[in-house]
Amino acid sequence: MAIRNRVVAFTMALAAVTYLDRVCIGVLQTKISADLDLTRVQMGYIFSAFAVAYAAFGVPLARWCDRDGARKVLTWVVLVWSAFTMATALAWNFVSMAVIRFLFGIGEAGAWPSVARVYSRWIPLAQRGRIQGIFFAGAHLSGGVTPLVVMAMAGWLQWRMIFIVFGTIGALWAVCWHIWFRDEPRDHPSVSTEERDHIEATRGLAGAAQETGSWTRVFRTPTVAPLCIQAFANSYGFYFFITWLPTYLAQARGMKGAELAIFSGLPLMLSFVADLTGGEGSDKLARRIGLRAARRAFGTGGYVLAAGSIFLATQLPSGFAAGLLIAIGGACSMLTLAPAWATAVDVGGRHAGVTAGTMNTIGQVGGILSPIVLAYIVDATNNWNLPLLVLAAIYGVAALAWLAINPDQRVETA
Repeated sequence: MAIRNRVVAFTMALAAVTYLDRVCIGVLQTKISADLDLTRVQMGYIFSAFAVAYAAFGVPLARWCDRDGARKVLTWVVLVWSAFTMATALAWNFVSMAVIRFLFGIGEAGAWPSVARVYSRWIPLAQRGRIQGIFFAGAHLSGGVTPLVVMAMAGWLQWRMIFIVFGTIGALWAVCWHIWFRDEPRDHPSVSTEERDHIEATRGLAGAAQETGSWTRVFRTPTVAPLCIQAFANSYGFYFFITWLPTYLAQARGMKGAELAIFSGLPLMLSFVADLTGGEGSDKLARRIGLRAARRAFGTGGYVLAAGSIFLATQLPSGFAAGLLIAIGGACSMLTLAPAWATAVDVGGRHAGVTAGTMNTIGQVGGILSPIVLAYIVDATNNWNLPLLVLAAIYGVAALAWLAINPDQRVETA
């Protein structure tokens, strides 16, 4: 088995851990709110505290990773967020919970840009769409089954103990990663000469002598701005799925028990298929119509389908049909995820971490706003459909943004 495939397996496990820790709070929010006497708006701010830290620390941690490597940075950030996942069990009121979630977000902010840096060193250029799809599929499969796992655990564990269990899993991953991984294929003792030469010849990185310009060129590269706009839309929707969706399904659609658990995780379960399709499909299509047209086809097409599905969900009286359409819409939005991150890695080159971190940071502004905007809209109108209509409109803007994205641009030449 090629060592780069084991690297991908390691990052898939990381993706699963990140979503396990993110999704569980949305499933447990009813118990947490009751225990800590929190209002809907306060819970919205707690959800957003994570996204604020995630946005604020994405680029600095990505820059650290580009400088010092993913072995060191991922070890530290996973240990940090795992510690604060466990510390969630100590929260006693609104302020303490918000602070802990903020600190948890600092750790997670470094995860995905660091993975982008790993792929820029270990994965051949022609395979990056597929590998990014596999990575996100692992994340979303984990997030999709988390509601079922958490609801089962909640039958015999208090919510505080669940956070301790999940935090322990992340800490174990960090230790194993530090022991086994190396930043460059040539430094890994298990990599053969043939695999090393193949990776270095096909990964599309300029040699050290060819590298020109500062990492700040990322901010002057035209394609980065529309990449950030579409990332905003993706995060805005994603945070609805992992925070308020279970409450929406229970209060607005009358779901409960196993039905509620299944439909709460269904957008991410279906996203497992969408991730693989977007990654593998965009790579294959690129060989026929070119990289730029292929990535745009999945980006624009995915968001058009997502906007239409979410809009239709608001028009149907059936809770089952609405829940299914919301899940389909969420999955369609994730068709864009692998092409977007693969584009960030391609465009970024030796600055892949900062490029991906910039996209991810701006995207998290959507995650900051999503839980709070929903809480205020529902409190003011008692209408759960209005936040979904806002989401459909944001997906429409993202579809247009993809028309301006060009994966053939390079930060080094900006």
